[in-house]
Amino acid sequence: MEHLFKVWEEFTGDVKTSPHVLLLSDYDGTLTPIAPRPQDAVLSPDMRNRLTSLSKKPSFSMGVISGRAISEIRSMVAIEGIYYAGNHGLEIEGPGISYVTPEAGVSRSVMKELAGQIAAELANIDGVIIQDKELSISVHYRLVAGEDERTVTDIVHRLTTVPCNMGKISVFAGKKVWEIRPPLDWDKGKAVEVIAREIKKMLKLQRLLTVFLGDDITDEDAFKVVRRPEGWSIYVGQETASSAAGYYLKSTSEVGTFLDRLLLLK
Repeated sequence: MEHLFKVWEEFTGDVKTSPHVLLLSDYDGTLTPIAPRPQDAVLSPDMRNRLTSLSKKPSFSMGVISGRAISEIRSMVAIEGIYYAGNHGLEIEGPGISYVTPEAGVSRSVMKELAGQIAAELANIDGVIIQDKELSISVHYRLVAGEDERTVTDIVHRLTTVPCNMGKISVFAGKKVWEIRPPLDWDKGKAVEVIAREIKKMLKLQRLLTVFLGDDITDEDAFKVVRRPEGWSIYVGQETASSAAGYYLKSTSEVGTFLDRLLLLK
């Protein structure tokens, strides 16, 4: 893993010689710092202006792929004409696409029932935030007291073990969050492929350069499909050997600098 700015000439060479660039990014921890409460992770005006300016360049397409519900991430980013993928890619909207993974819809009733059970069991633990996103559930425990974190994990595991063993759900760990999703072979990497395929078809492109930025475990699926020479995968955080990304930026602040530099290229 190399720092992106150390190989900037190589990166800019790829951007300048590509007929079109697809820039995709996670939201929390990438475009905006992770906040104690999900609703507090507000996109800064500077970051929105950068993204808006890039979205207006003819040689760029842009999108945000998040674990949040698509309606929520679209409202928080609030830029027209770009791609949005919510629930880790289970739902995608944008130019030429309006898509919900068919099998995910079957899980709505399972998710609703499970969200109610989790909420009831965790009701007496301060700081827990449960997001029922219809197609998936997030259980955040960043604000939970240290001595209660184990309790949250134990309750989530107990309530999800049976439906998990029955093949009704899958459970994933994130940064101070448990993610409960339909048991599908679908992830952010698949969403990247769907969006890239649609753009290539729509613009009749033989070559498309894809750039993906992310910071969490769920972004690893996208890092694995965005590989050189067709793409650049960029981890946001301190350098780590555990990520599949080829490059890194240290912080959301460096992501802002990266976007500023990108605006000058094409």
